[in-house]
Amino acid sequence: MILVSISLSLVLFGLAIIHFNWAFGGKFGFSEALPTNKIGQKVLNPKKIHSLIVAILFSSFALFYIFKSDLINGSLPGRIAAYSGWIIPVIFLLRAIGDFKYVGFFKSIKQSKFAKCDTIYFSPLCLLIAVLGIVIKLMD
Repeated sequence: MILVSISLSLVLFGLAIIHFNWAFGGKFGFSEALPTNKIGQKVLNPKKIHSLIVAILFSSFALFYIFKSDLINGSLPGRIAAYSGWIIPVIFLLRAIGDFKYVGFFKSIKQSKFAKCDTIYFSPLCLLIAVLGIVIKLMD
């Protein structure tokens, strides 16, 4: 469980770094990470504050799994440990399933640049995070 928790935290910290980069003006991968409609128009237009909020959430999720790995002495309060262990994987599972139009495995718009990246990278990564989170929770 330790190796799985550490691996999951590293992935989540990596995602946090990407979002912090966007929050502070970076452009690397930004256009590929935004869903577009059939004619190529962005359907989301996030502000820097939105990237910052997501980065903080990813960092919090990563810290949660660091605590689960027992790498850091101490423990999380009971309710945080109990609920977060399910909430985090469910968030990523729902993201992997998607909205049935722009994101997720069941999206209907599949030919945009984002859709192709989503099919190859984003949705499988979300599913992997969800599965690993569930495995960690069940091994508790």
